[in-house]
Amino acid sequence: MSGRPRLLVLNQYYWPGLEATAYLLSQLLAALADEFDITVVTGRLAVHAPQAERVEHDGVKIVRVRSTAFDRTGMLGRAANYATYLLQTLRVALLSRRPSVVLCMTDPPVIGDVALVVARRFRRPLVVVSQDVFPEIAVELKRLENRSLIGVMRVLIGWYLRRADRVVAIGETMRRRLVQKGAAPDRIVVIPNWVDTNAIHPEPRDNDWARSHDLAGRFVVMHSGNVGHPQNLDVLIRATTFLRDLDDLRVVIIGGGARRGALMELAEILETDAVRFLDYQPRETLSASLSSAQMHYVGLGRGLSGYVVPSRLYGILAAGRPVLAAVDDESETAAVVRAVGCGLVVPPSRPELVAQALRDLHDGRHDLEAMGGRGRDYVVAEADRSVAIERYRRLLHELAPA
Repeated sequence: MSGRPRLLVLNQYYWPGLEATAYLLSQLLAALADEFDITVVTGRLAVHAPQAERVEHDGVKIVRVRSTAFDRTGMLGRAANYATYLLQTLRVALLSRRPSVVLCMTDPPVIGDVALVVARRFRRPLVVVSQDVFPEIAVELKRLENRSLIGVMRVLIGWYLRRADRVVAIGETMRRRLVQKGAAPDRIVVIPNWVDTNAIHPEPRDNDWARSHDLAGRFVVMHSGNVGHPQNLDVLIRATTFLRDLDDLRVVIIGGGARRGALMELAEILETDAVRFLDYQPRETLSASLSSAQMHYVGLGRGLSGYVVPSRLYGILAAGRPVLAAVDDESETAAVVRAVGCGLVVPPSRPELVAQALRDLHDGRHDLEAMGGRGRDYVVAEADRSVAIERYRRLLHELAPA
């Protein structure tokens, strides 16, 4: 094999999708394109990329297979998207040119099995980047309760975890979870997700974006990202019922996801006038929108530590804003917030404790500027995109045959 090493990448979501894995993977592969010949096999997107096609973007060849693109809020639609993507990806990947390394993220969870078949077919190493731990996360959220299906999923996921040449965990707590599932400890590499600290930077709270949304001069608590089951946003909405006397309080939930409709109904039932819902904001406004808040809420349901790591934490810290983390003590988020001193930690599923923390922050009992500054310093040194990409670069060169 001559020239640059070839990297074959499998993940259901990729540019121009707004999903977290799409954004992270697009940044990673664009940065590696100067050193690797990269092909990514991805699926159709209902809005942003509805056609099966072959295109090139940022030096990466994109093969978008003929998968379905149903609304993901329904289980049947999501299952159809998974099944069609997996079958089409297996066909396309097996017919690809022989890669140097096969890499996949865990979206959908069993894509690692397809990637393992492809890697064995070409006798090349496999790298699995674990963005969450399935099916445990679905079991904890009570989204998956069929014992037979849970058993099948555990077998399928354990099959590739035990055989992958490297498994990338995005946190130490996740690393321990993956070892429990059968991954060999000496094959696990911890590389946290990242943020581009040049693209996201602190701005004044009173900025054009804040003024356009009537947030200037308010005490703004924000969630920006996926509005799904793991984020435990019911707690934040319920917390506002203890804070009705704070006339300047605004709780802003930005994003979309499976729980958005239910949360809007909950806010209406509880008559929480302080709560506002906004759609995903353009990435070019991210610094301004994140900077508009005094405090960001990062929630994670009880028992989910290590099964999912809220990567939006890094974007918040890049904007120089502190974090109120409603998470288990053993979670990655709690460890970072406490070690860095960039916010407060309260137990999950305790709206009264969230409310008390917000009242203390509103009343000036904590130095928001100092906490935000420490968070910014931390991500520049430890979680900037350049740091993570260099770790991936070394890993892939180490595995690619000479």
